Amino acid sequence: MQHAIRLGVDIGGTFTDVVLELAGASHSIKVLTTYAAPEDAIIDGMHQVCAKAGISPAQIDQIIHGTTLATNALIERRGARTALITTQGFRDVIEMRTESRFEQYDLNLQLPDPLLPRQHRFTLLERVDAQGAVLIPLDREEVVALAEDMASYNFESIAVGLLHSYLNPAHERMIRDVLAERLPGVMVSLSSEVSPQMREYERFNTTVANAYIKPLMKSYLGRLKSRLADEGADCPVFLMHSGGGIISLESAAEFPVRLVESGPAGGAVFAAHIAARYGLDKILSFDMGGTTAKICLIKNQTPKTARVFEVARSYRFKKGSGMPISIPVIDMVEIGAGGGSLAHVDSLRQIRVGPESAGSEPGPACYGRGGSRPAVTDADLVLGRLDPENFAGGSIRLHAGASEAALTELGASLQMDALTAAYGLAEVVDENMANAARVHAVENGEDLAGYTMIAFGGAAPLHAGRLCEKLGVTRLLVPTGAGVGSAIGFLRAPFSFEATRSVYMKLSAFDAATVRDLLVALAEEATGFVRNCDASASIAAQSKVYMRYTGQGWEIPVSLSADQAANPDAATFQALFEADYTALFGRTVTGMDIEITVWAVNATTASATATPLPATPTGRMVTGHATRALFDPALAQIVQAQIVPRAGLAPGDTVTGPALITEDETTTVIPASRRAIARPDGSIDITEISA
Repeated sequence: MQHAIRLGVDIGGTFTDVVLELAGASHSIKVLTTYAAPEDAIIDGMHQVCAKAGISPAQIDQIIHGTTLATNALIERRGARTALITTQGFRDVIEMRTESRFEQYDLNLQLPDPLLPRQHRFTLLERVDAQGAVLIPLDREEVVALAEDMASYNFESIAVGLLHSYLNPAHERMIRDVLAERLPGVMVSLSSEVSPQMREYERFNTTVANAYIKPLMKSYLGRLKSRLADEGADCPVFLMHSGGGIISLESAAEFPVRLVESGPAGGAVFAAHIAARYGLDKILSFDMGGTTAKICLIKNQTPKTARVFEVARSYRFKKGSGMPISIPVIDMVEIGAGGGSLAHVDSLRQIRVGPESAGSEPGPACYGRGGSRPAVTDADLVLGRLDPENFAGGSIRLHAGASEAALTELGASLQMDALTAAYGLAEVVDENMANAARVHAVENGEDLAGYTMIAFGGAAPLHAGRLCEKLGVTRLLVPTGAGVGSAIGFLRAPFSFEATRSVYMKLSAFDAATVRDLLVALAEEATGFVRNCDASASIAAQSKVYMRYTGQGWEIPVSLSADQAANPDAATFQALFEADYTALFGRTVTGMDIEITVWAVNATTASATATPLPATPTGRMVTGHATRALFDPALAQIVQAQIVPRAGLAPGDTVTGPALITEDETTTVIPASRRAIARPDGSIDITEISA
């Protein structure tokens, strides 16, 4: 259902972005995130954009919200007092992990601590086998005794994760019933509902994470809904989930772990929408905000998705060093490289940036809010990329002297002045992002040379030109509203929900009737969630199975057409798997059986239609009326960059670097190696100047 007036809200680690769309026009604002009460920033931003549009909050028809609050609660370990109830003998699964080493040659390797200490993990005598049959029945009286014992711990939330409960959830449901009777004020999360998939470590950890943040998120969402109503915006509120779709506020409160990557997912949807408008099939999405940078590969105008991702990687962002969350998610790499990321000199006398961030409280040194350590924004200011008088549309005045003092202190031990330290800091953070993009591309078998970068987020346009130089990417698009791209992405996303289930089946024992019934049940479950959001919309269901050769440790996703899902056939499944396997690995494995481990159905409404881009007229060569000293890292020298207001560019106008294209939410840096042309949709199309 399309609404005339819609509000998109993205709470980031530093800024809260608010976008209002009505009658084909949009208005946006960035306000500092208020950590103690995040809803305060939303209310402030809502009133500001409503004033810009000349409407009252009561006229808003729909609000779409995404947030990093769930992610931050997990990273900062500030969730609820939580317990885990599991099968006897499996108490330490979340601490033993998979026993793999994410840094093979580090003799002092330390694994991250689990979310819950051992004394908060409890067991019950019960057992379900790998086919879902009950081997040891669960004694209700034993559950009652455990609940009475747990009462003295004052837990706010309890996660229940039993072995093979994804096949038979009866024991988990009995535990929930007893807890509801004996501990009525305690929230309960069942693994058979949160993540009904095989692999107990990932499943238990996901359920614990859901329970850990559930009281926090449920309280926040309730307060937000109430505050919005008090301010006149008594309209439906929906949440962006990690898989790139929208779910109801009630579903989000019950399964808050699905919100962990909601903000970045909105950015990927935004980039995919731009890709569709331009007819581009290979996109590198680059989202850099105040706390993190996110990089995502988008092929055929669809972001790549995954079943498992990691939160809070603790060891140089290495895969395996984080907290695995097993939910449908847009696959991206995320590193601690944002405008607020703090720099320091390590024991090897090298400048390091992140993952620690100054956030909005106190913020970088230049904010003048008490921060004294140098952040990426301080380096951008000293390098000439930012105007201290017009940052965030002039709502925040930057203090260049504070940045210079912080950077002078950073560079003191390295005999660097403030400018050189800023140069070093910026190059380190840009190289970190470039390396992350290279690794992500290699892991997906892609060559970035043929890709176009789409940059958004408040800090991305400042760094994207240099990132393209490092990666050899020759084309960069900075769309309209780039500074608030994720919030715009929320307004482009469909209502969707993906239902998953683990049912092990070999192709040699393929049961077409079982497969058909399973996919129908999953489609009904997923469609039911979407109906709660929009009862009148047309809903499409896309089926997917995760397959592997017998004995392999991981699966690959294989998509099914509607006909293939309705009429499942072992030979068809094998042909689809072998085609996808060959595309990834260059060969198939002969003589081995193939097995299916996970089944998934994603129900979704239609995505917002991207209007094709009209032809770009011939414009003028634009020269700025003023210049500013800008340090060009590729030339390692200061150049005079022309300053061009973005609002003054007409379609077809060309700006040759070095230049700074300015707007309220961000500034786009055009290096000396590039030129920019304004497209009819307002995007800035930046390409390499031929030698």
